[in-house]
Amino acid sequence: MLSDVFIDEIAAWNKKFNLTGLKNREEIRQKLYLDSLNIARAVDLSKKIKVIDVGTGAGFPGIPLKIEYPDIELTLIDSIAKKIEFIEHLINILHLKDTAAICGRAEDVVKTLRECFDLAVSRAVARLNTLSEYCLPFVKVGGQFIAQKGPNIEDEIKDSMPAITALGGALIDKIKVPSGYLIVINKVSHTPAKYPRRAGIPAKKPL
Repeated sequence: MLSDVFIDEIAAWNKKFNLTGLKNREEIRQKLYLDSLNIARAVDLSKKIKVIDVGTGAGFPGIPLKIEYPDIELTLIDSIAKKIEFIEHLINILHLKDTAAICGRAEDVVKTLRECFDLAVSRAVARLNTLSEYCLPFVKVGGQFIAQKGPNIEDEIKDSMPAITALGGALIDKIKVPSGYLIVINKVSHTPAKYPRRAGIPAKKPL
């Protein structure tokens, strides 16, 4: 199975490069692979839609979604070159079609991919207000941004509402999953051209 190959590769690469703090294969399967698939509780991935995984790291949640829902057209971005090298290796050995990896910061990559995607996903990258500034500019009006978050999210959501609105989003759902919550945000209007701000600013000075 492709999922087994994926997990084997993470375990092998972990020995020379720290892709994830989880070393046990079953933990990787349960806490990373299967958890990534919870995204499908919030959106229909059975059709050909354009998906971007922002801050993908070792390929979560994007690669598991592509393995299980091969019709999606997937772009994965991360600012760490070694992680993108790993993603490119996965794309080759898993023979993933319509899949691209880009090394760069979201604030820079979006300059050529602004409002090009039906869905943006992200897992464990930043607080929701900062993450929204990274992700919503990639999403078409009518599309969605889904953030995978931990169990204690209420204050973070409250603090992030002004940013989500300013970026053209509207929070429509909070779906409970074993690891925490899926925060579902619809793209209801175009993100103003001034967002995202230049690289580093969203993290240093969150909206």
